Amino acid sequence: TFLLTAAWYAIFSLPLFISVPRSPPSTKSMQTAARAGISQLWGFLKEIRTYTNIVRFLIAKMFYVDGLATLFAFGGIYAATTFGMSQHEVLQLGIAMNLTSGLGAVSLAFLDDKIGSKRVILISIIGLIIPGTLAIFAVAKWQFWVLGMLMCLFVGPVQSSSRALMARMAPAPMRRQMFGFYMLSGKATAFFGPLLYGWITYATGSLRMGMS
Repeated sequence: TFLLTAAWYAIFSLPLFISVPRSPPSTKSMQTAARAGISQLWGFLKEIRTYTNIVRFLIAKMFYVDGLATLFAFGGIYAATTFGMSQHEVLQLGIAMNLTSGLGAVSLAFLDDKIGSKRVILISIIGLIIPGTLAIFAVAKWQFWVLGMLMCLFVGPVQSSSRALMARMAPAPMRRQMFGFYMLSGKATAFFGPLLYGWITYATGSLRMGMS
């Protein structure tokens, strides 16, 4: 599996190496670049009221991305423990879910152009919540499979449309800076979802309660 993944990265990164022009290297020292970055961050925080829509979006994204991170981290453990899936079955489920997620991202990409990224994100979050909630109450392995696949149809769109929305909302001169904050909002609290899952599971003794 690792070799297949390495081959996948090697093949599909070739267009980047061959076709995309190189940016001129920075002449700043590490210390100067760090000072400039901190200054830029402070400048953004002072002008944060100017970008209230972006700030609200980043806060919202932080919550639903933390939810996804928890699903990615514990979905396999939950499936194996709750439904007695073997390692082989968990791998099959993971592959099927990844394929479904890609299919969903491609399918809803056209919808993103027609109705806008925000609406696709909202549809995707509802599409994650409903089958995700039902999956917590699933008692049979096949039920979990069906609901998991249905849920994963919306995993790809919620991520791709979030990036598209950020690209549309960010002022052109500040796009790179805004995407820096976009990445930060997804990473700064990435520990919280798994931590909450662990606390609730420990307190209740129930993986279902933790996943809920």
